[in-house]
Amino acid sequence: MFTSETRINSDDAEGIISALSPEAGRELPRTKAGVRMEKDLGVIDITATDASAMRAALNSYLECIRITEEIGRITR
Repeated sequence: MFTSETRINSDDAEGIISALSPEAGRELPRTKAGVRMEKDLGVIDITATDASAMRAALNSYLECIRITEEIGRITR
């Protein structure tokens, strides 16, 4: 079993977590994910059955974070 806890230290952490919440609620094979706020930090918790599933989940969430931050920059 593989686990990951990714902490997001950003002025827009709450917006990022809000944007990721629907993604975290989706059923994915071999992967379980949750998102939450912890004080001023966004936190993504991922559990995967194997390294390939963990890599895919991390890539997906990191890309979503990048896109959310990019949209925030564009709209400001």
